[in-house]
Amino acid sequence: MRILQTNFHGDHNLGLYGKACGRFCIIGNFVTEKDFKKLSEILGVKAFRMTAANTDLSGMFFAFNSNGIVVPKIITEKEMSRLKVLKKELDVNILELKTKFTAIGNLILANDKGAVVSKVFSKIEVNKIKDLLGVEVNHSTIAGMQMVGSTGIATNKGCLIHRDASEEETKKIEEILKVNVDIGSANFGSPFVGACIIANDKGAVIGDSTTGPEVNTLMETLNLL
Repeated sequence: MRILQTNFHGDHNLGLYGKACGRFCIIGNFVTEKDFKKLSEILGVKAFRMTAANTDLSGMFFAFNSNGIVVPKIITEKEMSRLKVLKKELDVNILELKTKFTAIGNLILANDKGAVVSKVFSKIEVNKIKDLLGVEVNHSTIAGMQMVGSTGIATNKGCLIHRDASEEETKKIEEILKVNVDIGSANFGSPFVGACIIANDKGAVIGDSTTGPEVNTLMETLNLL
């Protein structure tokens, strides 16, 4: 079973600190070496340590799929230099969005088939995201909220979203991401599953307060059984 339940220095909201796709994972610097190695092993991809806006909240500030990484305007020159190294190593593109909405990872839910974005992004910004990620991009909410990245976790095999998402939202997200979508929670009832989980097609790393039924729903939805 490619599931790891853990915490980062007592914090169960793992998705705030990292994000993964089918080709790589980005995680905050403060994660222990033991968790860093285990993360890479469970997800089956190379992991990279990186800060975002001088914080360890890489999952909150970065959004990406296997084709490109979207970053906010508040990243530092040192962080951009690090991203350029990743760009060369991974052969991915980088887009720095100039929007005032800087928690990019909370506002984009993407896989390698599509991307759901918050309605706070303009048409021009949506087109830039589309060109970078190389997939269909469309606006939506989840449970009536704009924070689609923190209220959902998506891979190329499935997507788990906020338990209060409507049937209409669920169907729209299925159409955009082209995967099965289901509702659920993590960390003993938190509906902000994107903030709780780091996952890709091969595995998932989740807070150790996540219950057995929540783990089962996640595994079934993301087809990790």
